Amino acid sequence: MADLSTNCGGIRSPNPFWLASAPPANSGGQIMRAFDAGWGGAVWKTLGQPIQNVSSRFGGLNYRGTRGIGFNNIELITDRPLETNFREIYEVKKRYPRHAVITSLMVETEAEWKEIIQRAIDAGSDGIELNFGCPHGMCERGMGSAVGQEPKVNERITAWAKHYSTIPVLVKLTPNVSDILPHGMAAKRGGADGVSLINTIKSIIGVDIDTLVPTPSVGGSSTNGGYCGAAVKPIALHMVAQLARHREFGLPISGIGGITNWRDAVEFLLLGSASVQVCTEVMLRGFRIVEDMNEGLNTYMDEKGFATLDDMIGKAVPAYTEWGNLDLNYDIVAKIDPATCIGCQLCVVACDDGAHQCIHPDPSGATRVPVVDESECVGCNLCQIVCPVPGVITMQEVPNRLPPATWNDHVSAGALLRPKKGVH
Repeated sequence: MADLSTNCGGIRSPNPFWLASAPPANSGGQIMRAFDAGWGGAVWKTLGQPIQNVSSRFGGLNYRGTRGIGFNNIELITDRPLETNFREIYEVKKRYPRHAVITSLMVETEAEWKEIIQRAIDAGSDGIELNFGCPHGMCERGMGSAVGQEPKVNERITAWAKHYSTIPVLVKLTPNVSDILPHGMAAKRGGADGVSLINTIKSIIGVDIDTLVPTPSVGGSSTNGGYCGAAVKPIALHMVAQLARHREFGLPISGIGGITNWRDAVEFLLLGSASVQVCTEVMLRGFRIVEDMNEGLNTYMDEKGFATLDDMIGKAVPAYTEWGNLDLNYDIVAKIDPATCIGCQLCVVACDDGAHQCIHPDPSGATRVPVVDESECVGCNLCQIVCPVPGVITMQEVPNRLPPATWNDHVSAGALLRPKKGVH
């Protein structure tokens, strides 16, 4: 069997699955139950000067029968006494010495950082995570994403943490920026041992159209919160990959954002993550989801011949490139399997109204299987995406007798791009 153990920035755990800093990691009792279920590590819900939270706190986005595909929270850091949290951290580490306990921290002044880091170390933490990402409540007080959006402040506080810490320091980055690279590089300049990303995205989850109040409602009002859940995975993957492929970055990454199953986790690992953190799916389905995650990852690694996580981490990074490096002379077209097509015509509508008008009903009327006009097909994949039956529509390469060429090739040669078929 494959070895699932990992080392993320000097923090070791028996598998790469960590609870993210959030309600599922709010207490020692929860984290011990999570470790019993099979989680490899946990990032403790952020500690700082305890605050008063609000009610209600969560909002969910449902889409076409899928509940909680997106999730929003307006909750802040821990509202439990620091003494209680640090005592429970000590108890968890004493009982589970092989599991990773990372303490998330968020305070203001250098003196406060020095004190709380030492308390985290004294409690037995394996590492600390600097919360530079919270997009609501704390940023208005000069913390959270207010730090994460300013590279110089990020670098300065990270340097403080590294100066006072004898255990690994991870910096949790905010996605509420136009480009993640300057912020990842700021953490590196500050001496971080690794980064974790993404934190939640500033958002309003919805509006109650009867009460005319955004949700979640707190006494007839609401505010922006942090967006997470399955719907944010594409954003998280992009930001993780942006850092992983940058030649000068080179720090370990703990990937976060929309991980619901082992397949999601594999995608993050292949794009450079050394560990993955999960929150929303645990809130929706409970700690035991990790059983399938561990089993699925193990089976995948065995099938692919990966003996250790290091063998697979980052393997998809070389295939991620700039648009200008993509082959413009590579053509594919849609092929419809008449034996399995159910004749729903969804691809016809999608292609006609939303794409390139290359899929049509059978002109003979003898069958409900659509016909693809390959001379007009640009291989956009929309038909395959809307098709309700897996495998009915495939995208197949077709020869065009043209040499491989990219946008950059054309620009270098001073040549015009050849018109693509179906584009007028």
